[in-house]
Amino acid sequence: MPSEEDHRIEVHLDRLLAERGMTLAELAARVGVTVVNLSVLKNDRAKAIRFSTLGAICRELGCQPGDLLSYRDA
Repeated sequence: MPSEEDHRIEVHLDRLLAERGMTLAELAARVGVTVVNLSVLKNDRAKAIRFSTLGAICRELGCQPGDLLSYRDA
């Protein structure tokens, strides 16, 4: 079983925010989570994400989960 550090899921939140001209603080306010929590996600340090948070992020960014997350091969 892989270690938690080697989860191979990449988060593309910074790219999506830049494409939409939105700040992390603005997204956090719209989604109802803290900037710190989104920062952890953005910097690939999150160990999990709630489906409700993922859904809210996708709603606010007008994207699909696959636009936000991808799997990195070894």
